[in-house]
Amino acid sequence: MTVLDANGQVRLALPTGRMKDGVNALLCDSGIHIKMSDRGYRPQVNLPGYEVKVLKPQSIVEMLHLGSRDVGFSGADWVRELKADLVELLDTGLDPVQVVAAAPKSLLVDGNLPPQRLVIASEYETITREWIARTGLDATFVRSYGATEVFPPEDADCIVDNTSTGSTLRANNLAVIDVIADSSTRLYASPKAMHNSSKKRFIEHLAMLVQSVLVARERVMVEVNVDRQSLEGVIRVLPCMREPTVSPLRGDAGYAVKAAVPRDKLPLVIPEIKAAGGTDVVVTDLSQIIP
Repeated sequence: MTVLDANGQVRLALPTGRMKDGVNALLCDSGIHIKMSDRGYRPQVNLPGYEVKVLKPQSIVEMLHLGSRDVGFSGADWVRELKADLVELLDTGLDPVQVVAAAPKSLLVDGNLPPQRLVIASEYETITREWIARTGLDATFVRSYGATEVFPPEDADCIVDNTSTGSTLRANNLAVIDVIADSSTRLYASPKAMHNSSKKRFIEHLAMLVQSVLVARERVMVEVNVDRQSLEGVIRVLPCMREPTVSPLRGDAGYAVKAAVPRDKLPLVIPEIKAAGGTDVVVTDLSQIIP
């Protein structure tokens, strides 16, 4: 099969559905702006050398595997389901879900499926059949096309579906009986594109920009003033990427110390800074961090 390669441009695929907003915000924070039309699936992008198309996450995996798309965002669940040979560039951590097996509470015996012939519904045929084989269940697979959670109890005994909070399962009186896989939105590339030196350079550049935002989201910039006597004490309690930046204040009034601190350490770090003699503590968000 011959696939047009858009005049040598890198062919980027962006997802529809629940992944869309998170991915678009991530790209925007990277300085990459996506201009969508009302009904169009070919948005404009301020990234030279790229051609963009919007597709369902499942289709993105298939097109990357085929080689008609060079790079794109999709879920790890669909890469596993479709057994696609792709290069994972990074895990964004967005839209984390678990692929689980769930069944009506009334069907379970001591939290397990009963030893009888079962009907199991799912959009994930590969993952479900592998799970049936691994668990040794006597079961018939039925494919669903969305709203899998409504199949039990009349049309299926058990389902395999993805869930983020479990609220939909609980609303349908379903209990999780097994966690099969973890998934999230990830950036993948076609192996074919990664063997093209020109496209590989563009793709790695894109991955670097996206990664810089993910790293920045985990840190904040902490700036603190400190006198000469307390300087070393403040530096000791200030976690940073390498070493903090230390600048003298005007008039020999002490020093300004600055470091990119892990966001989740702030509740402990700020009291320690104050106890060590730091003053005038300022905390600001970061946009991008590129090592």
